[in-house]
Amino acid sequence: MKPSISDEFDLEKGKSDKERDKVQRNARSVRVHNQALLAGFAYCLSSCSMILVNKFVLSSYDFNAGISLMLYQNFISVIVVSMLSLLGLISTEPLTWKLIKVWLPVNVIFVGMLITSMFSLKYINVAMVTILKNVTNVITALGEMYVFRKHHDGRVWTALFLMIISAISGGITDLSFHAIGYAWQTVNCFLTASYSLTLRKVMDTAKLVTKSGNLNEFSMVLLNNSLSLPLGFLMIFVFNEVDYLLTTPLLRLPSFWLVITLSGFLGLAISFTSMWFLHQTSATTYSLVGSLNKIPLSVAGILLFKVPTSLENSASIFFGLLAGVFFARAKMKERNHP
Repeated sequence: MKPSISDEFDLEKGKSDKERDKVQRNARSVRVHNQALLAGFAYCLSSCSMILVNKFVLSSYDFNAGISLMLYQNFISVIVVSMLSLLGLISTEPLTWKLIKVWLPVNVIFVGMLITSMFSLKYINVAMVTILKNVTNVITALGEMYVFRKHHDGRVWTALFLMIISAISGGITDLSFHAIGYAWQTVNCFLTASYSLTLRKVMDTAKLVTKSGNLNEFSMVLLNNSLSLPLGFLMIFVFNEVDYLLTTPLLRLPSFWLVITLSGFLGLAISFTSMWFLHQTSATTYSLVGSLNKIPLSVAGILLFKVPTSLENSASIFFGLLAGVFFARAKMKERNHP
């Protein structure tokens, strides 16, 4: 039986509807893909820029007040997030005493992590800092075993072993080796691992004492940076940075204030772009991009600051970067096939 004109019209309409739906799905996937690429690029750019700017302030300007720099950066973050909250662009939880008491222990670790990072950057070149940070993954993996009873497969342990080898060989072949810098970076690795291990538990507890029963990323940024201010002021006196700040001519240079203010905005940018990137992708992709991000950062650090290096040290750095990428891929496979 020959189909009627109305049947042919319905058939063509059905085809056009399917084609239109297909085009819309493709357009949505392209938009999401482009958003993820843009978010990933923004995260990499802000992360690399932050470390390089901090290194520039501490080394090229020879600024000997790392705690004060951290304090100023956190102050800028508090001001910007508070303004965005007042304008109604973001929502944040009010800082109650119950919330502060729950969050204070992890904040002490957070401040220690930032301060030791500043101190290590003062003495160690950027490339070696990125390699030594791999030790944090080793400590975190061991912590997950003993604290959360989590087991890792052979690929993860192989990657961790490669990281240890690269860190040791990198230190031995480092032409600009500085014992104090390496000591601060070792402490930083332990504090960073402790922060990541305790943060999730504290987040779950903190949610119970908030008014909304939730604690978003903006609230955590505001909470961490606000609580760091009084602790930072205390540490300035403990490390006797006040006398230095009163006598240094750097605070009379407009260019210096411009650079450290930029570093404050970059610190805040890392928080925002990392949240944006995590929202657009997965934690595993975020981890992998973070590992790949160390490659251009290490190269830029060596070139911009004219770091003396040797073939052996360069090989150790490259080996450590590859070990970091291998670790991220191993963790991805471990999550996909537990």
